[in-house]
Amino acid sequence: MYAIVAGGGKVGFYLAKELAERGEEVLVIEKDPKRCNYIAEELGTVVLNGDAAEASVLAEAGASRADVIVAVTGDDEDNLVICQVAKLRFKAARTIARINNPKNAAVFRLLGIDATVSSTDVILSQLEQELPVHAVVPLLRLRHADVEVVEAILPPNSPVVGRPIRDLGLPRDCTISVVIRGGQPIFPNGETRLAAGDEVIALTTSANEGRLRDLLLQA
Repeated sequence: MYAIVAGGGKVGFYLAKELAERGEEVLVIEKDPKRCNYIAEELGTVVLNGDAAEASVLAEAGASRADVIVAVTGDDEDNLVICQVAKLRFKAARTIARINNPKNAAVFRLLGIDATVSSTDVILSQLEQELPVHAVVPLLRLRHADVEVVEAILPPNSPVVGRPIRDLGLPRDCTISVVIRGGQPIFPNGETRLAAGDEVIALTTSANEGRLRDLLLQA
């Protein structure tokens, strides 16, 4: 695999280091000459001094043959531009962007970026899993669509306990797919009544996740 890492900060440096240690071909593109010198001293000749948002620099880096281009600068806009140039100009097979503001994830997906990584989302997900009764926990985000698979465990005071699903008034674009009760899966229909302690697995869009949380968990 040939990977181009745009951004030689701590994230880019350690990503490149790990890939190199696994025997993968990797090249780091970094604007700062001093940082380039440091990377070269630590990792060898796997660094190119330049702006990865410029097509000429990506061309010099061999973007047309890269298996993946990862943009991990500290600026969301730069990462978006880098991935777009890689996609549109060099037909990159896969682009991955680091995002600092999780709200930008939908924009990145809309503009064709294959995957985004947000440390904020990762930490929030871990925190939510510590208190599953009090949150809708994201389990999976579909890469090419604004669809999330989420989980919630219904507390005894949930407003939906004892009510059939057809009467819940689920938000638009939300579907309860599976209910796990006593360790056994139930594939519900409109007549299925929810119970306290049910583990509800639902499909929703990011825009409606908050409304679904309020419906399931607020007393």
